[in-house]
Amino acid sequence: MAPHLLLPLLLLSLFVLASASPSAPPDEGAYIGVNIGTDLSDMPHPTQVVALLKVQQIRHIRLYDADPGMLIALANSGIKVIITIPNDQLLGIGQSNSTAANWVKRNVIAHYPATTITAISVGSEVLTSLSNAAPVLVSAIKNVHSALLSANLDRLIKVSTPLSTSLILDPFPPSQAFFNRSLNPVIVPLLSFLQSTNSYLMINVYPYYDYMQSNGVIPLDYALFKPIPPNKEAVDANTLVHYSNAFDAMVDATYFAMAFLNFTNIPVLVTESGWPSKGETNEPDATLDNANTYNSNLIRHVLNKTGTPKRPGIAVSTYIYELYNEDTKAGSLSEKSWGLFNANGDPVYILRLTNSGSILANDTTNQTYCTAREGADPKMLQAALDWACGPGKIDCSPIKQGEACYEPDNVIAHANYAFDTYYHQTGNNPEACNFNGVASVTTTDPSHGLCVFSGSRGSGKNGTSVNITAPSANSTSSGVGSDDLYYSRGMWSILTVILNLVAFL
Repeated sequence: MAPHLLLPLLLLSLFVLASASPSAPPDEGAYIGVNIGTDLSDMPHPTQVVALLKVQQIRHIRLYDADPGMLIALANSGIKVIITIPNDQLLGIGQSNSTAANWVKRNVIAHYPATTITAISVGSEVLTSLSNAAPVLVSAIKNVHSALLSANLDRLIKVSTPLSTSLILDPFPPSQAFFNRSLNPVIVPLLSFLQSTNSYLMINVYPYYDYMQSNGVIPLDYALFKPIPPNKEAVDANTLVHYSNAFDAMVDATYFAMAFLNFTNIPVLVTESGWPSKGETNEPDATLDNANTYNSNLIRHVLNKTGTPKRPGIAVSTYIYELYNEDTKAGSLSEKSWGLFNANGDPVYILRLTNSGSILANDTTNQTYCTAREGADPKMLQAALDWACGPGKIDCSPIKQGEACYEPDNVIAHANYAFDTYYHQTGNNPEACNFNGVASVTTTDPSHGLCVFSGSRGSGKNGTSVNITAPSANSTSSGVGSDDLYYSRGMWSILTVILNLVAFL
């Protein structure tokens, strides 16, 4: 395995709370999956992709095609996969049963059951991106299902098609949402098929775009799943139900839109959702911190099985968009920047998964570091430094005058040493790298001169420097709930110190 795939800092450990056996319906239980796009200038080999998935404990993926190399690499991995019929193949499959049968024979039967294919996505956002294929969409779906039926796989592999939420008009309040009526000749038979085959409606939910297009009407915190006070929650005037995040409101709008057409028992599968980590100058909220916050909160929300206000306790399994940043994808910078990883397998940011029910991979290589967050308040850094060298009980002698890590003599460099030492003292737990929101984990070795950080390959036990990647502002300490240790951005309170002592000492 390539060295970068062994980086156990490895952020995304998506543990399936209740996954199905090969003979059970594949949509059983609540899980998080990941989409895998391939518009990369240096796309990893399928075996490298699968190795990364295994290390990250990603058990559900969605492909935008049915690449045979990828399906072979996935064989006997236990990873469940949704494969896709690309939009440019829909016309042929929709017009010919034999074409559909050949596609299923080549891309499903040839690989199943060694490769656990759980569903077939017939196209993607066809009704909004390829309107000329709309008349044959349902025929294509039915033809594929008939081919599965002939192979006795229809109860094991679902068939559906992802829709864009832009098809849902008047989405808030959710209770009055409905599908674009001009598309009812397609949507009604689609929903009828999904209901008759016990399949799910695939929907792509992007609060980022809703937020960007709302002209300030949708608050950023509401889009990011951040806690908001009850008086700031969105209220459905018809049902008096409160919504604390945009994701739930959009999913409930989907339920109501189906109910408007008299379909009330079709489950929803969110096939895409995420947040870009970079954007153009007109996209100031496409940042590492916001991408981290959204995806971390999304994972926690799904795996905690909170459901939505309309269907509480019924979690909506969701696929994060996406595994890799796609540098050759057409469009703006944000279009290329939705990934959790770069092509070399390095994480774009470190997901904050405390209390998500998932198992965060242990860092056994010690090649991660905890340093001051860029732009952090010097007074808060000093307070955090004082705590680490005092109640935190780390050895700060290397940053005393005349010692290896004294220079540069400033609060940032000294705080870096203290933060990183504390981080390694607690077993390289990313959740220990917070310090009231002024610290974050990085994979860049900040060692310099005679001052070598603890995580460095050439490390003794001393270190210092400055560099940051993904912030970890709402991380919590091991064994303590996030509400208890979600530090405010105000004073370094006595309560904070006590909670840290309880968690780490």
